[in-house]
Amino acid sequence: MLRVGLTGDLGSGKSTVARMFAERGGVVLSSDEMGRKLMQPGQPVYAAIVEHFGGTVVAEDGAFDRRVLARLAFTEGRVEELNAIVHPAVIAEQARLIKGLARKHPDAIVIVESALLFTTKYGNSSQPWRDRFDRMVLVTAPEEQKIARFVERAAAGRLLDPQERAALEADARARLAMQTANEAHAAECLVIQNNGDLVTLLQRVGVVWRELCQVARFEP
Repeated sequence: MLRVGLTGDLGSGKSTVARMFAERGGVVLSSDEMGRKLMQPGQPVYAAIVEHFGGTVVAEDGAFDRRVLARLAFTEGRVEELNAIVHPAVIAEQARLIKGLARKHPDAIVIVESALLFTTKYGNSSQPWRDRFDRMVLVTAPEEQKIARFVERAAAGRLLDPQERAALEADARARLAMQTANEAHAAECLVIQNNGDLVTLLQRVGVVWRELCQVARFEP
């Protein structure tokens, strides 16, 4: 089984690339989706976050107030406190799922999608990504495109007034400022540039997918 790490900064388009890999037969595990499930009420991660940050992070319906958590993490500089709770649980869940897939589908190409594969401090060694993956794929895009995609996703179809748009753009820039490791590791990755249209991206994904298939089939 080939274990592939798929990463890229906020707004790079890695989730779109992940879907394209899935359409070609890749088994995609989304770290964000795992994190959301583990942060649901009743889960140990949920309880640990509430205990650490206090009840102000909980909305009236019992779920987390994402805006409050985002403010604590990115505006007030407490993101590593949150990561220390969430990341070990997500990595453990990934390991559990990959172990099961290896038994049932030993010829699978498993793709773990995460923005923080290079930067997380939690894993089995000082460089956990080297132990966890056989290949790394990095999705890149110009910064202004990343910011525009972040704002579009956050708007969810709504028309934004100038003040709200400026706030979202500032939020995107602050988050991107903390995501500097991906480009530093580009030489160790298969790189997909997402700076054009979807047709071009589809072609570039196809090239990388064929290379991954060759590795999975022929590498000892």
